[in-house]
Amino acid sequence: MAKVTGKYETLFIVNPTLGEEEISALVQKFQSLVEANGTVDKVEDWGKRRMAYAIDDLHEGYYTLIQFTSAPSFPAELDRIYKITDGVMRSIIVALD
Repeated sequence: MAKVTGKYETLFIVNPTLGEEEISALVQKFQSLVEANGTVDKVEDWGKRRMAYAIDDLHEGYYTLIQFTSAPSFPAELDRIYKITDGVMRSIIVALD
């Protein structure tokens, strides 16, 4: 029998030059998107951290980790939305199982 849901973890880095309200709105946008397509297990706001290497001459980014359960097709859609959203510098989605 095919697996209907899977556990995933996503980490995304938001451009820290955005204002606090814009960063908060982006984090809320992705959390709501995950909730609409699955179940949010945990959200960790890591805040502003130094990155291992500069991206667009920036050495810091605003990190957020979300653990969630969803259908296997959703992570690809989430990745697509990350790529077209201004302000998201990097993102990764990992299957936990």
